[in-house]
Amino acid sequence: MNQQILRRVGTIVAASVVIAGLLGALMTNRLNALDSSPNPQSPKNSPIVAQPPNPPVDEKFVAANTKFGFKLFSEILKQEKDQNIFISPTSVAIALGMAYNGASGETQQGMAEALELQQLSIEDINQAHNILQTSLATADPDVQLSIANSLWAKQGVPFKREFLQTNQQFYGGKLTELDFASPEAPEVINSWVKENTNGKIEQIVEQLKPDDVLFLINAIYFKGNWSEQFDKSQTTELPFYLTDGTTKQHPMMSQFGNYRYAENDSFQAVSLPYGGGRLSMYIFLPSEQTNLEAFQQQLTQENWRQWMNQFQTRDGEIKLPRFQFDYDIQLNDALKALGMEAAFDASQADFSNMTSVPVKIDEVKHKTFVEVNEEGTEAAAVTSVGIAVTSAVMPQSPFQMTVDRPFFVAIRDNQTRTVLFMGSVVEPE
Repeated sequence: MNQQILRRVGTIVAASVVIAGLLGALMTNRLNALDSSPNPQSPKNSPIVAQPPNPPVDEKFVAANTKFGFKLFSEILKQEKDQNIFISPTSVAIALGMAYNGASGETQQGMAEALELQQLSIEDINQAHNILQTSLATADPDVQLSIANSLWAKQGVPFKREFLQTNQQFYGGKLTELDFASPEAPEVINSWVKENTNGKIEQIVEQLKPDDVLFLINAIYFKGNWSEQFDKSQTTELPFYLTDGTTKQHPMMSQFGNYRYAENDSFQAVSLPYGGGRLSMYIFLPSEQTNLEAFQQQLTQENWRQWMNQFQTRDGEIKLPRFQFDYDIQLNDALKALGMEAAFDASQADFSNMTSVPVKIDEVKHKTFVEVNEEGTEAAAVTSVGIAVTSAVMPQSPFQMTVDRPFFVAIRDNQTRTVLFMGSVVEPE
């Protein structure tokens, strides 16, 4: 990694997009207005509704998001075995939450099943998303954490006023009407993504298809310094053991300190805080008697909750590889496997609360970027959903944790217990 990269604080970025396309080929004459009500165009930057100081986030909502995140990660592992994976379940949940406001009937039920939202009303869901985003935006003055949402509507398509207003009010979603036939339209959308991920993700939409009518996009940007930064002079080249039995020399950061730490027969785990400590990176290193694949089979919301309760403060030494990589994936198959088949099926999709025109989700795209170095972490994520026409007891001695083989990583808000990012690093780059 060159010196320019080393001078930057690590970053994580995520983006999620929902793309909507029309059902039927010759419906242009019917699509002459955005609803019959006044134009609901939002201000340039629609603020998220103000909330009382530090409002609590619904416990059921947090549990639902955590369960959805690990279920989604499990499905992705079936497609992306033995490679680096890094996702933002929060970004995906927010983008799909906006689309959820337009669903009805069995389509809404299927989305609720996939997102684990069966126990919550749509009003509770929207309010919880609003409170969570407001809370995260002010989580730590020493950490940059921004969440932005936008809706990009095809000119002339009659979207329902309540759907648009709900997404503006509770998600702060900026609404823009675009001429989807214009060659510049993808560039306009991608410019918004680039701006809201601090340039880490430059493109989420390659081209607009004739059937596309709506993009719902979420972008998350995270940049935080470690509470105690690693000393660069202590970083040395050490072997990292790959899944195929080979090794590679890789820069390994090293630090001794007082950490929240947990271990059992299956893994060692440490929490590395950012800034004031509300946000942390959790590193789970499978024991030498097992491997990352076996550990990932244990990743459930129930186990995660138990593991979080096992962390105790303890002195120890952590050796952690520097790493940086981009990741992108289409989530259609994973979401269908979780129960959202109807939303993607032209003959079953019901988004009548979104528009009177029959539409379906065409594509859900997700992109992330992550960089971890001596100073901290930088990350970003974007999620895009496209809608188209329907055609153990710890010893008290100091621990030693050398992360020299494939491991699991997560970034968590310790106050709301929200998992912002998670991933598997099988080969640091």
